[in-house]
Amino acid sequence: MTGAVDHLPRLLALVPWLLAHPDTPVTDVAREFGISEKQLRADLELLWMCGLPGYGPGDLMDVVWDEDRVSLSNAETIGRPLRLTGDEALALVAALRALLGVPGLVDTAAVESALAKLEAAAGGAVGPEDVAVAVDRVTDPALVAALADALATGRRVHLRYWVPARDEATERDVDPLRMFTSDGTPYLVGWCHLVDDVRTFRLDRALTVEVLDVPAEVPADVRQRALDAGLFAPSPDDRLVTLDLDPAARWVADYHPVEDVTERGDGGVVVRLRARDDGWLRRLALGLAGHGRVVDPPEVAADVRTAAAEALAGYTQPAHPD
Repeated sequence: MTGAVDHLPRLLALVPWLLAHPDTPVTDVAREFGISEKQLRADLELLWMCGLPGYGPGDLMDVVWDEDRVSLSNAETIGRPLRLTGDEALALVAALRALLGVPGLVDTAAVESALAKLEAAAGGAVGPEDVAVAVDRVTDPALVAALADALATGRRVHLRYWVPARDEATERDVDPLRMFTSDGTPYLVGWCHLVDDVRTFRLDRALTVEVLDVPAEVPADVRQRALDAGLFAPSPDDRLVTLDLDPAARWVADYHPVEDVTERGDGGVVVRLRARDDGWLRRLALGLAGHGRVVDPPEVAADVRTAAAEALAGYTQPAHPD
């Protein structure tokens, strides 16, 4: 069986290919896509569960077998031209421009080509002046490119990494697992040999990186755990924060990984969680709309109160005479 990274693109290519080549022997289809017949049959078993929303009669694709030959039917909608609304086109343009702002993480030429085609198809309705994308301007592009190369070639890296919770620089060897961006900031997920566990690193906090001539060795169970953990995995290096939450805000304990939860008795809870970024914590606290408070550490609580007061002052400013 192949991984999900290879699986989805193959399924997307398999549908139009089968529509264009009906009644093809299974061996020929498998050879065309470079997979085994067993894998192809598994893909086809998945395809017949795919289709248009609703999943009623006629909504799903049909895989038609004739001994060792296969065809696909009821999948003609995939051949229809894709029509995007203005909002959908705008969202795609914004996403592509955000990718262009992250050096080393994507094939820039492919993104530029897709962006040009999308803007041309929109007939000028979506231009550069319509989308402003804030991208990471702090992370060293060479550092990101080096990590991307280490990930592609399966090599270990040595990081000098700043830990804000302790205000110190640490030295650690890391076996890269994957990279992603969030709010314009690139991240690295990897097996950290300093703590013998999976860690997520903000690359704007990486001071230096050295690609080692050592193969990355990540156990299969660790790799799967890293993928299952989602974008962020709490780390002991992250700041420990205590939140006092009213009943209307106790969803925080269900939505975010927490260290512990203490019931208040009135339906509210007191939770402790790890916060990698003070800006994220500030936005979370302000978004609770008075139903949650930062209790500890005191400097973070003061920062949130200051931000709330500044936001409130913005609403009380007199309107401009014009």
